[in-house]
Amino acid sequence: MDPADLDHRARTRSGCIPPELVSRLLHQGHATVVEEWAGRGEWFCALVWARLLGERGRQADALEVLAPYTATGWWTAVVATAELLEGWGRTEQAIETVRARMAVGHPMALEAYTRLLARHGRAEEAFTMLLPHADDWALATALVDVAAVAGRDEEAAALLAARIRADHRCDGPWCCRGLDPDTAIGLLATIRERQGHIDEAIALLRHRQITSVNSRDQLADLLARHGRIEELRAYAATEGHGEAVQRLAELLEECGDVEGAIAAYGQTDGPAAWNPKSAYELAQLLARHGRGDEAIAVMRAQADAHHGDDWILHTLSELCLDQGRPSDGLAHLDALAAQFGGEDEWELFWMRLPLIAACSGVDEAVELARAHPEGTTWYAAEHIARLLADAGRTDEAVTVLQQHDRRNSHDLAGYLIDLGRIDEALAVLQQPRPQTPAMPTTPPWSEDAPF
Repeated sequence: MDPADLDHRARTRSGCIPPELVSRLLHQGHATVVEEWAGRGEWFCALVWARLLGERGRQADALEVLAPYTATGWWTAVVATAELLEGWGRTEQAIETVRARMAVGHPMALEAYTRLLARHGRAEEAFTMLLPHADDWALATALVDVAAVAGRDEEAAALLAARIRADHRCDGPWCCRGLDPDTAIGLLATIRERQGHIDEAIALLRHRQITSVNSRDQLADLLARHGRIEELRAYAATEGHGEAVQRLAELLEECGDVEGAIAAYGQTDGPAAWNPKSAYELAQLLARHGRGDEAIAVMRAQADAHHGDDWILHTLSELCLDQGRPSDGLAHLDALAAQFGGEDEWELFWMRLPLIAACSGVDEAVELARAHPEGTTWYAAEHIARLLADAGRTDEAVTVLQQHDRRNSHDLAGYLIDLGRIDEALAVLQQPRPQTPAMPTTPPWSEDAPF
């Protein structure tokens, strides 16, 4: 086994049996297939099979399954082995497994190793190891977490405070190498909140330049955790990304104040009126509480304001389908198509298919899909096959996808597994996926996806 090849296949899910299809094999009663391919270089089979063996008390056999993968030094396999050992209570072996990779300089090993030490009574040692690396944002985060266990919050706080320059504001994402001031402020606020200094934590976070990270706002989350609703409401009124509004609405909904949660989005004059993300969250909230007509109205307003935005149209179409109003969804898409001269590119057209199937049946949806100028492409085949499979016509779905088996290998293999045609499914999965050209070189209606 080659670690680079293993890593490429695991990341791209190409030339391998992906995890969702491993689960499908097990669900369909094909455990022996998973066991066989676990020993033939299929990582996701090996991982699932090792976990199953461990659950059955066959720990030695589980480690034997993973051993060839771990022996390559591939980090993913090393971590998986260590996690199994830790879960079985074999802590020292888990620590040694990770330490061996740290010894050869793996960039992620120190974080994993120190967190493992901290979880098992060696937090002081872990903290000391992390101290020289406080300028690395990932290791600084680990340092803050480990400090809580080691009882060294103040030392970590001092390190972070020394890295916060009050007179500096980053002018781009790569301005500060290593630990940037905003990250340092966020970590320091984490420590202060942990110590019970809530006002100090809030004051720190109000000075951050970048407030939204991974679609969450640390200040909004902090205010919500401590029930400071009015402060959160005031912050939501000024924060421009929509995360604070979302957190306020989540908190109000959790407290049973559904009307207040809906009002937080401000349907006519608040974030939901101009921010598509906030509108989406409001629509989901309304749908959860049986107000589907209002949810549709919210997304229709967004669709009108953002002509041709595919994710908004997709959301609107799904809402119409879920609320039993497929004809309304079709009417909106028809009106949009008319504005573009009556023609839809596939990326907008395919949204019609479930709506057409709900209104007029699967056969009409399939016929219209095939009549589309892009109806013979591999990406159209995926949607046509899904229509057929959802209608219980899996054999027909397979026939559609077999015309493009290398492009739709995962979908085709999944349907073949459902039909019990395991050898065919595995043969499809072993084919490497074709590389898509970096630049389009074909006419408008082509085999290349339009998105």
